Amino acid sequence: MNYIKHLAGFFEKISTDERLNPSHVSLYVSLFQFWNACRFHNPISISRSEVMRVSKIYSKATYHKCIKELNDFGYLQYQPSYNPFKGSLVYLTDFGTGSKQAMNRKRTKNETSPEQALVPYTNNLNNNKQQTSVNDEHTRAKNNSKSFVADSNKARTKKQVAPPTLSEVENYFAAKKWTSLEAKKFFNYYQSNGWLVGKVPMKDWQASAEKWILNADKYNHGKTNITNHSATVGTRLTANLNKDFGEPL
Repeated sequence: MNYIKHLAGFFEKISTDERLNPSHVSLYVSLFQFWNACRFHNPISISRSEVMRVSKIYSKATYHKCIKELNDFGYLQYQPSYNPFKGSLVYLTDFGTGSKQAMNRKRTKNETSPEQALVPYTNNLNNNKQQTSVNDEHTRAKNNSKSFVADSNKARTKKQVAPPTLSEVENYFAAKKWTSLEAKKFFNYYQSNGWLVGKVPMKDWQASAEKWILNADKYNHGKTNITNHSATVGTRLTANLNKDFGEPL
């Protein structure tokens, strides 16, 4: 296959094809580079992510639309793969001679292409010399699959329980002989941060409330407790009725 004649034939064909846009051309040229790396053997096995990276197409919808239209317009034949460990197959037409390449052409191990290929592409998925790259691709796909399952399990583990109501918090604090004010402090604090403990959803609000009470008792020296609070208020309101207010201070 003469790649110079092929490219000349391709660009001559697209110059009069008004159905194509730059994304079609970019995608086809990228597929041609993969085909070149395979020494123009048909079919070639491709990875969608790799082809999108080379063709600078960043939308999966645009990628699938373009490759299907190239198939419909006769520029190639596309056989998608729905197996994450197996690449899709693409057969490219030889525009240099005007005839199609043999679809399932069999070659012996010692057979070489009659034409010199361009600079080989380093991420060829169908080249026997780069089978290691294929294995690496499969390994990454397996790891991604495991990572997805792990993330799903992690998300289920972190599922947040329903937060309590203010009434429930006040009743809990009252049972612990603490004021409604302290209960509101606890409720408002966690209500404002989405009931998170650090960055993790709260699993047991009663346990967090108990910790809140222990810390409040530590820093307030028990003054927020209902019993102590009442005693403090009672002491604060006690007045000496026999005091002579005419005496100088």
